[in-house]
Amino acid sequence: MEKTTFAKIQKEYPVKNVNKIHRQGLSSMEKLALLITEKIGTMGFFFIIAAWTIIWLSWNIFAPKNLRFDPYPAFVLWLFISNLIQLHLMPLLLIGQNIQGKHAELRAEHDFETDKKAEKEIETILKHLQTQQNLMLEILKKIEKLEERNN
Repeated sequence: MEKTTFAKIQKEYPVKNVNKIHRQGLSSMEKLALLITEKIGTMGFFFIIAAWTIIWLSWNIFAPKNLRFDPYPAFVLWLFISNLIQLHLMPLLLIGQNIQGKHAELRAEHDFETDKKAEKEIETILKHLQTQQNLMLEILKKIEKLEERNN
C-alpha cells in the first residue's frame, strides 16, 4: 500500500491566495479599468446619471427662456454629452468585464486544484481507515480464537 502523508500532499498542493495573485498581475491601466467598472456598475452611479438627466432636462424645459442653454425638444448638447460618456465608458466596462472574467477563470482553476487536494486527502484518510479496520478485524479474530481455546 502506498504511503501518502498529509505533509506530502500539502507540499504538492500549497495553498494560494488567488485574489492576491490576480491583483499583483494587473497593470495600472487594468486596475483603473476595474475601478471604473466597479463604480459604474452601481445603483449610486445610476442615480447620479438619472438625477443629472432630470435636472438638465427640467432646467431646459421649465427655466426662463433666456436661461435655457439646450433648447427643448432636441436637447442636442445633452445628447452629445450623453453619447460621449457612453462611448468612453463602454470600452472600459468591456475591458473591466474581461479582467473580471480572467479572475473568475483563475478562481475556478484554484477551486479545481483545491478539489484535487481534498480528494487526495480523502483517499489517504480512507486508506488509513481501511487499514485500521483490517487491523481491528484481525485483532477481533485473534480474540475470538483465544476465547474458543479458553472455553
